[in-house]
Amino acid sequence: MNVEHEPEYDWPRPPVGGYTADDLDRLPNLPPHTELIDGSLVMMSPQTAFHSRAMRLLENELLRLAPEGLEIFREMTVTLGKRDRPEPDVMAVKATAYTGPEQTSFLPEDVVLAIEVVSADSLKRDREVKPRKYAAAGIPHFWRVERDKKSGRTAVYVYEVDPATRAYLLTGIHHDQLKLGVPFAIDIDLSRPA
Repeated sequence: MNVEHEPEYDWPRPPVGGYTADDLDRLPNLPPHTELIDGSLVMMSPQTAFHSRAMRLLENELLRLAPEGLEIFREMTVTLGKRDRPEPDVMAVKATAYTGPEQTSFLPEDVVLAIEVVSADSLKRDREVKPRKYAAAGIPHFWRVERDKKSGRTAVYVYEVDPATRAYLLTGIHHDQLKLGVPFAIDIDLSRPA
């Protein structure tokens, strides 16, 4: 009996001290949407329909609402430092930071808004680790998007960085309508099912 086996995957072996932000562009065969957090590779698990639909809604609405001078990107990394290169689900970036179609990352000083849509496997990263790192890097605005388990409604937690402490302060929780004046005029209907 001849049993065929799948070829073994050759997992990358981390160097002493962990990976660096530049390694993400050099390592072969990484799964899509691999992030670098504290020098460790973080590979994304399959996303839920809520996650996909929430990202699409926010990306489309921000593309419609963003003023001239800002670009909206989905699932691109931000190089926060040598050992950190997370990938926000959606972000608003200064248009001057765009260098061309081969670009793979942005610098934190070019990011105006970072958005994370929380998944079961990313709960701690999206609620604690990434916001702390984004704030410390000076990204002025952060939104955390979650699905309320009881009501099924989308909730957007809106934060603004305190420049003195470099920590995010919660400025509001939005369920049906996301209406803001910063970082630009925003009015998004969140009541559509995600």
